[in-house]
Amino acid sequence: MNSDQTLKKYEQKPDGQSLIKKSVKRDLTRVGVVDIGSNSVRLVVFDGAGRSPAYFYNEKIMCGLGSGMRETNCLNPQGRTRAVAALRRFQALAEGMGITPLSAVATAAVREAEDGPDFCQQVARETGLQIWVIDGKQEARLSAQGVLLGWPGSYGLVCDIGGSSMELAEIFDGKVGKRQSSDLGPLKLQGIPGGKKARNDHIKTTITALKDKMGLQQNRLFLVGGSWRALARIDMERRNYPLHVPHEYRMSTQGINETIKLLEDSDPEKLCRLCHISANRMALLPIACEVLRRLLIAFAPKDIAISSYGLREGLLFAQMPKKLRDRDPLIEACYFAETKDARFPGFGKRLYRFIQPLFRDFNKAKRRLVKAACLLHDVSWRANPDFRAEICFDNATRSNLGGLKHSERVFLGFALMQRYRKHNDGSQFNQMKTLLTAEELEQAKILGKAIRFGAMLWTSDKEMPGSLHWKRKSRLLELHLSGPTVPLFGEVAQARFAALGTALNAKTHIKITD
Repeated sequence: MNSDQTLKKYEQKPDGQSLIKKSVKRDLTRVGVVDIGSNSVRLVVFDGAGRSPAYFYNEKIMCGLGSGMRETNCLNPQGRTRAVAALRRFQALAEGMGITPLSAVATAAVREAEDGPDFCQQVARETGLQIWVIDGKQEARLSAQGVLLGWPGSYGLVCDIGGSSMELAEIFDGKVGKRQSSDLGPLKLQGIPGGKKARNDHIKTTITALKDKMGLQQNRLFLVGGSWRALARIDMERRNYPLHVPHEYRMSTQGINETIKLLEDSDPEKLCRLCHISANRMALLPIACEVLRRLLIAFAPKDIAISSYGLREGLLFAQMPKKLRDRDPLIEACYFAETKDARFPGFGKRLYRFIQPLFRDFNKAKRRLVKAACLLHDVSWRANPDFRAEICFDNATRSNLGGLKHSERVFLGFALMQRYRKHNDGSQFNQMKTLLTAEELEQAKILGKAIRFGAMLWTSDKEMPGSLHWKRKSRLLELHLSGPTVPLFGEVAQARFAALGTALNAKTHIKITD
């Protein structure tokens, strides 16, 4: 059975557990995934919206299973002891959470080590955990599918670097194309005899061969893995970038080269503290950067993006039927949040229809942000009233929402701030404004004021008790209310309607119908 057939079998029923219980289920049954890598062993428990899973629990132990394997061909003894202890803990946690059996996947170190099978047997004896050891092409596919979970319909090249290997995968039209695996993991490269020159020669030769097999790949380069996230943190620090969210963070080739130079010239300990990077990760980062430099020369991508989604998320995506994959991860996450936390679940959709006339000129990408804002407008109501605006902003900019550029996160954050207060002043917010144009800031302001007014018209009915009519050319904003719902248009609602008119630079008119 080839690797693709093995993967297909796993996708249908991994180790006796189906991660996605129902084919089109909107919410995800809580599931646990264990990723046994060459450098770390991690447990992730997913929960939330099926198409945009949240991280209910996330724990990582830096074991270094692949350290020294080039010389010994065996797993690092200390790393093996630490990994078994970590897996005992993870299994106990899973039993306490009621999410057994866990789905456990092992990558390069375990698949290549002479004692890899013995390690898997030991883990099974001591913990009951069954480990699925995947080959390089399976690993490449799962990592690419993880990227597709966060970026539906993306085109480009996925590069996933671990401790002992580096995988490349082509993605297009929601599918995974060509895949290759190599030995360009920094733990393995660390042990090459002959020092830096020999290492760089090996990197160059290997990447040239990878390019011949992968062909021209000049779309976006998606970087997956802890080394790339660490590099992104340093890049953010160098640029004084205001939003420290790794997922969907964009970099340029020139910027990466400048950040690598900063890494080479800086004190590692100070950089670890400043950028919140572990010493173990920092020790391997310069070698990973040698790989990245050569990769950028070979493939010359048009731009570069960090993906926090990889192999673990790919396990979920692998089991999603097309109908679930085709859903928008942002909107799905917002629907789930509204159902779970809003006072009136379902009102967000009505609110979206109510304010839609104001945003007819928006393109599809902007309209989905309008819809997301409407769905999220009430999920933070439990917060202290003095801090609701700030919490709304933080939820939009920092929470687990897939399919969002950083600028879109900030746009959503500023719009939701207006739900609870009239202005968005504040030093931390002013810094974020640099990610938006003046026009986008004005659009976010209008959206926020529209939601702030529309939220006053709550009813138990399935329809809004009124309608907005926006005549752009004559700058006239009309509110049509039916007789029975006029009492909802009290003093506060009137003031908010007037504020919306001011934001639109429009005259306002109220029309009462029978």
